[in-house]
Parts: sequence; structure tokens; C-alpha cells
Amino acid sequence: MLNFIVKPILDFLMFLSGIVPGHDLGVVIILLTIIMRIVLYPLSKHSIRAQARMSSFKDQIKEIQTKYKTKEEQSRELMKFYKENKINPFSGCLPLVVQFLVLIALYRAFITIFNTPNESINYIFLGFLNLSKKNVVLAVLTGISQLFASMLAMKRTASMPQPGVSDKAAQMQKGLTRQMTYVLPVLTVFIAINLPSGLAFYWVVSTVLGLAQDYYLYKKFTPQQGTSGIQAAHKT
Repeated sequence: MLNFIVKPILDFLMFLSGIVPGHDLGVVIILLTIIMRIVLYPLSKHSIRAQARMSSFKDQIKEIQTKYKTKEEQSRELMKFYKENKINPFSGCLPLVVQFLVLIALYRAFITIFNTPNESINYIFLGFLNLSKKNVVLAVLTGISQLFASMLAMKRTASMPQPGVSDKAAQMQKGLTRQMTYVLPVLTVFIAINLPSGLAFYWVVSTVLGLAQDYYLYKKFTPQQGTSGIQAAHKT
């Protein structure tokens, strides 16, 4: 299904391997991750800006939920509010879907490389880390990086309004999110420990770069940063 994305990524990986000194796969993974982050930056920016804009209307949305008790009334007034303020509550979803599909394609591309050894690729990163073998240390680092990513995502979600959700349901959802914040990194470790360490290495590099990028965008667009942040979030 994603072959139309996987094949170009594989070809680009082989191209990078050919020009990188020593054909070092670790360096190739770092370069590819940086390039993919640059390519996907506009989508990340759009998604976080949309979330920040929704957050800036949190009080008004909460007021509507308090004033109107039935879901039908809330939905009607919220749609009216969205229309008046030119808000699309789903505008941040498409960029996330696109990024997710690209990540799956990258995963499949790396799996292909590790399952089909190629003499033109050097699997030993910096001469000491074999990326074709399992590695416990990298698996643990993957979990740690995922923990920080989950904590940032939880912080961002907490600032988002939840139209049509009762206070009780919202509290339950927050509790579940808090649990997943700590469960997901543990699951990540168990998954990474059973895969070639090159995948764990990519996961760590991608997560760390994503954290830096998202933190920058979150600080830039979040309403909590004051008037300048709100103005930035409302720019189109």
C-alpha cells in the first residue's frame, strides 16, 4: 500500500549511503531523519498552530459548555462559534495522518535494509555499534526519549478544549492519558529490544529531533506565552 513512498525512501537511503564517508548507516540515518524533519516541518507547524489556536479559545468554549446543558445545544452553539471565529477543529488532523504514513514507510524501508544485507552499506556506526544487531542500551534510550515525547504531548493535550465532553469524562480521559504517558515508553522498550538496533537508533534520533522541533513550535504558538503567542497562533 505504501510502496510508492517506501521505494523512493529506499533509493534515497542507498544514495546517501553512497556519498557518506565509510558508507556509515548511522550517519545515513541521522541525515535522513534531519531531511525528513525539514520536509515535514510545514505540516508540524500547521498542526501545532491549529492546536494552539484552539487552546486560545478554551475559556469561550468552556463557557458555552457551561451555559448549554444538552449535547445538541452545545454542538449547535459550538459550530456557530467555530464559524464566527473561522475555526476548523479538524485542521490539525490531516498533517498528523500524513506524518504517520511517512513514519510507517520509513520503518518499512529500514526493515527492508536490515533484512536484506547489502555490502555497500556499513552497519557499524562509528566503528563500534552494530546497527544490524539488537542492543539493550539503545532500546532503553528509545523508551526514555519516548517518555519525554509523551510528557510533552500530555502537556499539549491538557491545554486543548474538549467540546461535548463532560467534566467527569474529561477527568477519566486525563487519567487514561497520564497512564499511557508512562506505559507507552515501557512498551517501546520491549518493542525496540526485539528489533535491529538501527531501528531503535532511528527512533531515538527522530524522537529527539521531534522534541526539539515541537518544543520550539509549542513555545512559539502557545497562548500561554502572552499576547505575542496568541497573535502568532492566530496568523494564517
